[in-house]
Amino acid sequence: MILLLSALVIFSSSTISSAQDTRARTAAELARYAGADRERVLYQGAQKEAKLVWYTTLTMHKEITKAFEARFKGVSVEVYRAPGATVATKLIQEAQAKRTIADAIESPFPTLMLLRENNLLMPFSSPHLASYPDNAKDNAAPDAVYTALYRESYTGIVYNSKLIRESEVPKKFDDLLKPALKGKMGVPNAESALRGIGAMVAARGEGFIKNLAAQNIKQFSMGALGLTDAIVSGELPLMITGFKSNADLASSKGAPVAWQPMELVVTNAGGASVLMNAPHPHAALLFADFLIGPEGQKMMTEQFGYGSAAKDYGFKRWYPERGLSHRQYEELTEKWQKQLSELTRK
Repeated sequence: MILLLSALVIFSSSTISSAQDTRARTAAELARYAGADRERVLYQGAQKEAKLVWYTTLTMHKEITKAFEARFKGVSVEVYRAPGATVATKLIQEAQAKRTIADAIESPFPTLMLLRENNLLMPFSSPHLASYPDNAKDNAAPDAVYTALYRESYTGIVYNSKLIRESEVPKKFDDLLKPALKGKMGVPNAESALRGIGAMVAARGEGFIKNLAAQNIKQFSMGALGLTDAIVSGELPLMITGFKSNADLASSKGAPVAWQPMELVVTNAGGASVLMNAPHPHAALLFADFLIGPEGQKMMTEQFGYGSAAKDYGFKRWYPERGLSHRQYEELTEKWQKQLSELTRK
């Protein structure tokens, strides 16, 4: 009799546990679910939902969706890709029309700031967040985030090693004032140039820009990638706001190009977020876990050349938009634009 009662208790406990494990959860509960079976719970729900709608700014979205669909069979990904401002406008308009379409979004951090301020992002947790430092997370409630900055690009000095001697390579912003570099430096026509100005002002003050203007820095009518090609060809010896990834790619092909970090390295970060009222919440959270987890990180770093917020590269990252509202960041970029114009004015 005792054995029978014990068996019944065990059976009852197991049944209750199983029922709790498979019970229906609200989207908010799912977002914070931290059970050891989180992936199984999300995957089973995602299979029932059958699809995910992903808004992104990434050009390599096809490769990412293919990898996700192969990993989680039965869940298809529908993609809408556009620049960050276009994505934000579309999401805000859809929310105003009470017509939620997107489940997940990937975008540069300033865009995600705007969406968060419009209450369009759902706080979520993930077992992978422990790998990320605090400055790579836009924290919401305890143990939850609005965004995890899972991909990064770093700007610094990009130079032609045949045209710039090792002794002339700048290691800090003050080195840009060396007489030997006068007339040899340029900046792209891109937001990266504005953010580079912001880093100089943050590190050396506004007066530094006036001193640097005497170095005859030229602004080119092309982006950072195109200007990297100009450095490869020898048209320009040095760019003061170039991307590490572009320089590394050129160097891997044998070009005499190198990248040098400064005392502040401007970090352009892309974040993964889940939309409030996502029509397919299981799939959205499963996808966010995929992007910020080991598989997504391996793709971003090894296949696409991005940096990871979870790794220490030996330089000090600087996120210009951290701690600001979207409007405050816009005001700063307007100020940096004026300072860039002063820097490159002939």
